[in-house]
Amino acid sequence: MNTPNKLTIARIIMIPFFVAFLMYDITGSADKWIALAIFVIASLTDLLDGYLARKYHLVTNFGKFMDPLADKLLVCSALICFTSTGQLPAWITIIIIAREFIISGFRLIAADNGIVIAASYWGKFKTVSQMIMIILMIMNIQNTVFQGAITVFVVIAVALTVISLVDYILKNKNVLSMQD
Repeated sequence: MNTPNKLTIARIIMIPFFVAFLMYDITGSADKWIALAIFVIASLTDLLDGYLARKYHLVTNFGKFMDPLADKLLVCSALICFTSTGQLPAWITIIIIAREFIISGFRLIAADNGIVIAASYWGKFKTVSQMIMIILMIMNIQNTVFQGAITVFVVIAVALTVISLVDYILKNKNVLSMQD
């Protein structure tokens, strides 16, 4: 197993620890900061594994499948936690998770037809905005400016989620016609 794939596996392994520190009182007031550190490290492994895979030609079928899955698991875990604590309305979590299921379905249909659908810039912007939103929500500093920033990034993340979905469907609508 190559280094990028090991980083992807490490990201998946970090998720339960992230959730535990985010949701449970393990160390007291340090919990959210530990959760934040785990989330940031996990997010950085996403950048690093992609960089290494492309630079050193270490792209594998395992990585093509597991890397986006690891990202989805990390982001969706955070969103579900925020919904369960009341920090994030369920409809936002549902929109973001539904988008991920729809795109995954498209990718499976495309792969079944021998087509690889690359991530678009809209999808990359969506991921970055979601990760910034999650980082801010973990920090959850109680002042008007910070809470305003969280609201702005929630709006940006939802907007980019919808925009990237529409862009993805429009660019790849031919995949659906292959199923007739």
